[in-house]
Amino acid sequence: MDTTLIKRGETYFLNLRFLLIVTVFVSNAIEPLIHEMAGLHQLFLWIFTFHMPLFVLVTGYFSKSKLHGAVGRETLIQICMQYVIFQTLYSILDITIFHVGSINHSFFAPYLLLWFLVSHFFWRLLTLAMYRLTPIQQIIISLILGVMVGYLQLDGVWLSVSRTFVYLPFFLIGHHFNFEKFLHFFTFEKRVGAAFISIGIFIILGLWGTNLPEGWLYGSMTYMQLNSYGWSAGIFRITLYLLQFISAAAFLAWVPMYVSRITDLGRRTLYVFLLHGFIIRLAYSSGLYHYIQQPLEAVFLIGSAIILAILLAQPIVRRMAQSIIEPSIHWVSSLEHRAFNRTL
Repeated sequence: MDTTLIKRGETYFLNLRFLLIVTVFVSNAIEPLIHEMAGLHQLFLWIFTFHMPLFVLVTGYFSKSKLHGAVGRETLIQICMQYVIFQTLYSILDITIFHVGSINHSFFAPYLLLWFLVSHFFWRLLTLAMYRLTPIQQIIISLILGVMVGYLQLDGVWLSVSRTFVYLPFFLIGHHFNFEKFLHFFTFEKRVGAAFISIGIFIILGLWGTNLPEGWLYGSMTYMQLNSYGWSAGIFRITLYLLQFISAAAFLAWVPMYVSRITDLGRRTLYVFLLHGFIIRLAYSSGLYHYIQQPLEAVFLIGSAIILAILLAQPIVRRMAQSIIEPSIHWVSSLEHRAFNRTL
């Protein structure tokens, strides 16, 4: 792949990454209201059919050059540090300010959105473990594991075991994604068709998706927790995979191919991801949602989430929060170097 094509691929996936983090923020913002307003429930379900699968896929795509060697090892260390920092911060704030008592505060049970860090850590290790297999073999095995993990008789939240395996196929697809082939396949006519499919899925979910338990789309619950048993549970997971693959592929039609204002914002989505939870928690604990009862107020909520996502992706936020969101790992290397020298 030539340099120009690599840059076009990076641009496309940065654009996609920012659009996805906006949908993450919006879905988390409207979640407390989805059973109050039918339109919000429809929007929530539609977003969940593609946003996390694609977010994982993008993460896999950007792992291509950062999986092996010293860079890959440093990335794993930084993920661990990010997790420890934010698991501690969110737990302390829950106890002292937000007074949320329904969450198990344990480093073995990732706090809400922090499951992504734990799963990202294991996706990298699992990809390394399967590296000698062909991409097709890796994806097939990951799909089987994604179906079978649901049969475990445990809480899928622990160490994010359920989501790790449920979303592993998307990480592997992103890791092996060939942007050149994608460009040749995804012609203008197909993009238009995909956009209509995306709209169609939105309409269908509004008409017939009201009885779909959101837990299936979260990917965080085993079949036992979803009150589903036997072979039918696995079949339903396969059906959801099909829906997610179609919805994710269709959403790609909405993503700009060339450099735009959102391209640079896409470089700082980690800041939006890790910080927006504080805003959602604050809004919920303050009683804000009691005042959102009309459609216009819900639209204002969605608009506010979009604006806040843009603000959190600004360079000034990175300068202010970089030390905790992208912590330096040089001190870890220094400790290892000293320990190694002492053993010689």
